Amino acid sequence: MLLVFSVGKLFSQVSFTHETFSPTGGYTICAVDMNGDYLDDIVSVGNTVIQIFYQNSDGTFTSQAYNVPPITYMPSWSIAAGDLTGNGYRDLLFGSSSGAGFMMNSGSGFTEQSSSEFIFSQRTNFVDINSDGHLDAFVCHDVAPNVYYLNDGEGNMEYHQGGLGDYPLGGHYGSLWVDYNNDGLIDMFIAKCSGGGQGSGAKYNELHRNNGDGTYTEVGDAAGLRDPLQTWSSAWGDFDNDGYMDVMVGANSLSDGGHKLMRNNGNGTFSNVTAGSGFDTFNGTSREHVTYDFNNDGYLDIAGNSNKIFLNNGDMTFTPVNVPFSGAAFADLNSDGFIDALINENIYYNNGNDNNWVVVHTQGVESNRDGIGARVELYSALGTQIRDVRSAEGFRFMSTINVHFGLGQDTEIDKIIIRWPSGIVDQVDNPAINESHLIIEGSTSTSTPDNDLEALTIFPNPASNDLFINFREGLDGAKTAIYDLAGREVLNTVLNTNNTINVSMLSAGVYILKIDFEGNQIQRKFVKK
Repeated sequence: MLLVFSVGKLFSQVSFTHETFSPTGGYTICAVDMNGDYLDDIVSVGNTVIQIFYQNSDGTFTSQAYNVPPITYMPSWSIAAGDLTGNGYRDLLFGSSSGAGFMMNSGSGFTEQSSSEFIFSQRTNFVDINSDGHLDAFVCHDVAPNVYYLNDGEGNMEYHQGGLGDYPLGGHYGSLWVDYNNDGLIDMFIAKCSGGGQGSGAKYNELHRNNGDGTYTEVGDAAGLRDPLQTWSSAWGDFDNDGYMDVMVGANSLSDGGHKLMRNNGNGTFSNVTAGSGFDTFNGTSREHVTYDFNNDGYLDIAGNSNKIFLNNGDMTFTPVNVPFSGAAFADLNSDGFIDALINENIYYNNGNDNNWVVVHTQGVESNRDGIGARVELYSALGTQIRDVRSAEGFRFMSTINVHFGLGQDTEIDKIIIRWPSGIVDQVDNPAINESHLIIEGSTSTSTPDNDLEALTIFPNPASNDLFINFREGLDGAKTAIYDLAGREVLNTVLNTNNTINVSMLSAGVYILKIDFEGNQIQRKFVKK
């Protein structure tokens, strides 16, 4: 079956071609690379089978069914994907109304790892919660404080509850991890609803600021985001390309107010710019809200459940257009540089236009292998665009982890910068357009002089006693200073021949290491535990 839907915008077009296929599982709500080739695949989950449609380089798919024992917890509420063991294959996290379970991917099959604790799961995510370089898991709890699982680095997930959304009777629905204040630490926003039978008390949205020491502080009220909306999800992106993440807080019911578009002021607070944005006159509701540049014009658009995509006009106003899908997983399912949609047995291929694009694949080394939590910046004549690498957005679906940028009519990219969770910064100058680029942490595609400190790494991170600086040449005599996040200098020393700094006297927390060597300077973030 082939149907074409098209909508127009002054200088860009969005059109989708509908095709059907035949998955065997009852849950086909995940579109993400599963085998480490950075091509987005399709995952379909049944009670005793996980079927993966592996994307081939020509945009076709090869189906592989993996038989499993009856799955304890099906992804009836949400699904997330991420590489927990660093083996190059993405594992899955299923959220159900009675618990959460992991499906560990060996590359040749799946093994279930489930906890016995009762969880009325809503949104699930993968993210490095405690900044130890290992990917952890977070689960929104509908009727109790939220839970999370800390990863020992080998995929053994340790259950924890509390500290990240503690409302006693829940209401926690749509969690999304985002660095909202540009401090290099990944924070978390929870779109709330009146769960737990608690009415208004469970409806107030929460913003949890990462303190850098494994703890988080709820700052929603101070930030201007503590709203009692009936919302299930939020779309976070830099909608005006000013270098800070804005947010569209979506409403699933209008009983406590409508959608809110909030501009990031750059100082930890947000301003309500809904009036005149296009969301002020939109009365449709949605439990799914995500943001991608669907027409590759260089500005992030917003998709929701009401068969709408809101095309970004570039000035914090949006134009709603009709589309043939309502709530979906989003990925590039034919590797043409345009974002497609998947829901159940339906693929909606984006027909594209003449705008240019680039895709970035992140592979962590000191950070988690997926690079989840990294900030990617792109600089071109159009301006600056930013993305955070995330696992799981919206409410239910799992979409691509690949980082996609539209370029409009720009034909050159000045540079791409990746700021990894470890504090390492990579820069690629003048990458080619209309291509995908794999960037491995600590190594860039551009040549660098021998004394360029960008290749410098530090470990262990977190550190207890000695912090070791790894560089391709000796740093004996290099001036070093350590600052806390308030900018206060807490240590000043000169590196010895072993390239080590004793940090045992520092209190637990996050610090910035600055090194000055032969006229070159570099900064690295580290955690003292």
